[in-house]
Amino acid sequence: MQCDGLILKGIGGFYYVEAAGETFECRARGIFRKEKITPLPGDRVTINAAENGAENTIEVIHERKSVIRRPPVANIDRIFIVVSVREPSPNLLLTDRMIAIAEDKGIEPAVVITKTDLGDPSYMAGAYRLAGIITLCMPDNADELRCELAGHISAFAGNSGVGKSTLLNRVDESLRIDTAEISKKLGRGRHTTRHVELYGTAGGYVADTPGFSSLEFLKDEFIPKENLQFCFREFLPYVGKCRFSTCAHVADSGCKIREAVGNGTIARSRHASYIALYNEAKAQERMYSQTT
Repeated sequence: MQCDGLILKGIGGFYYVEAAGETFECRARGIFRKEKITPLPGDRVTINAAENGAENTIEVIHERKSVIRRPPVANIDRIFIVVSVREPSPNLLLTDRMIAIAEDKGIEPAVVITKTDLGDPSYMAGAYRLAGIITLCMPDNADELRCELAGHISAFAGNSGVGKSTLLNRVDESLRIDTAEISKKLGRGRHTTRHVELYGTAGGYVADTPGFSSLEFLKDEFIPKENLQFCFREFLPYVGKCRFSTCAHVADSGCKIREAVGNGTIARSRHASYIALYNEAKAQERMYSQTT
């Protein structure tokens, strides 16, 4: 019997596929290895559910809408970037870099601010809401987070210790995802999960990856400097309206984006992150050109 399903997780060459109201343990056909295609959690697949104890197999991996390599997840359409007010302290540049990568991949970013009992989140929340990014402060908005999860395959990203697993357990207590205390000695969380797994909750699926850090997510991801302006959604109404068509939106005169920063329409922290990312991309391109 063939049926369509969703890969929930893969461990040791076995893939667990939700299909026809059941979860099937499957092997991938050898053709995928030959074509160097690795099935991923989130993949929409067609499986052959064998009878009489024979092995179930993944027959077809359907076209992917998106792929994130760190953590390895396919077809997510929303990524919740989790940042804490303190312990660990927020790094807005890393947060904005993750948002830019999500935008570049066509994935809807959202920001979840945790540990609001330890400090005032308004300076962060204000900047992202001004940008038109879904922004939730926890633990006060658990019901709203459940609504945002419904109908989506979502991933949670952020530094170790920001409370990703605690957050998901609050959304759905039945998940009982392992959590880890912050290591006071190292100033970061201990890794507790060794694989990516999709959990069905709140009318959608979420990929929880405790210990998955911002740096892992950012590794091997590169956005050309000319594309960065499109990865800051609050810039879009001004793109193409600057005095010069070659405007980099960094220090150029007649820049409409800089003008919007000056009048408070765009948060200064977001523009500062854009400048940092633009200069990094420029330096990387220069380094590449010198080695080729």
